[in-house]
Amino acid sequence: MALIHKATLTPSKLGMLTEWLPTRPWFNGHGEIWQVGAYRFDDPAGEVGVETLLVQGDNGSVCQVPLTYRGSPLDGAEEFLVGTAEHSVLGKRWVYDACSDPVWTAALTATVLTGGTQVEEFVEVDGRLEPRAPTATVQGSGAPGTPVDPIGAVSCRDDGPTTVVRAEHYELVVARVIGAEVFGEFTLTGSWAYGGPAVLAAVRRV
Repeated sequence: MALIHKATLTPSKLGMLTEWLPTRPWFNGHGEIWQVGAYRFDDPAGEVGVETLLVQGDNGSVCQVPLTYRGSPLDGAEEFLVGTAEHSVLGKRWVYDACSDPVWTAALTATVLTGGTQVEEFVEVDGRLEPRAPTATVQGSGAPGTPVDPIGAVSCRDDGPTTVVRAEHYELVVARVIGAEVFGEFTLTGSWAYGGPAVLAAVRRV
């Protein structure tokens, strides 16, 4: 379950991405971007926000941007910092390209291997939690109960329209540009308004 605060983020997520995306080799849009969907995973420790945005540029292509939101800097991940922002409830947040973040890597791997989905989102309204309709849904191809090994250290590199993430026991391939060919033993498939189903990521054991 993800608890979504009724809050403001300054600068906004799209504001940060408008500056960050043109620095990525897999992004070839210009000017305005807009969000077409998003999905979240849980951090079991409850410390890190884990969200993936699906954004469309003026060239019509949809890009996948996994983000993690942290209350303090992630050691060794300076080059993957998207930006910092002030959250009106939680305070300063460090926003990272999640492909560099072991919390996101663990969440994605577990979801894919165990046949999981995005988590349900709730907003607190007048002291009660109300569900928020998802703007994107995802499904892993694995089976419930599949064992998931520890992730360990994480490294990542861009490879054309994909990003390859290496962990201790797994290799993940993330489609940065939706429609890019992604192959692996297990996959994550997603759909959103006017889009999908599409393979968003793949995981294989190494």
